[in-house]
Amino acid sequence: MRKQLIEQSALQVATQVRTVEESIETALAEIAELQGRMIRARAAAGVGISTGHDALEHLSNALVGLVAARGGMANCHAALVDAQGKVPGLRTVGFGDGSECPEEPKKTAQLRAVA
Repeated sequence: MRKQLIEQSALQVATQVRTVEESIETALAEIAELQGRMIRARAAAGVGISTGHDALEHLSNALVGLVAARGGMANCHAALVDAQGKVPGLRTVGFGDGSECPEEPKKTAQLRAVA
């Protein structure tokens, strides 16, 4: 019973780590898209490059923060892999197909704009 509890807890942690990693990656992609839209919007409006520069700079700072968070999650992931070898009952346990991490969460629906 205890071994199953340990294994289940480890699987839940591993799955959540993957979810957080994916969320950060998605946020990075969304920021990149927003940056492009802001630059195109300024050009379309035909205004000077200084217009909206503060907003673009703040967005860039947010991007830097997310990149740091991504690195933090990578380090967290590595530390958890290391810790796995120190937990009795997890040293030789593999989940799923034997890959290092559980599969990415399944996407259930895509959002789309409706006119």
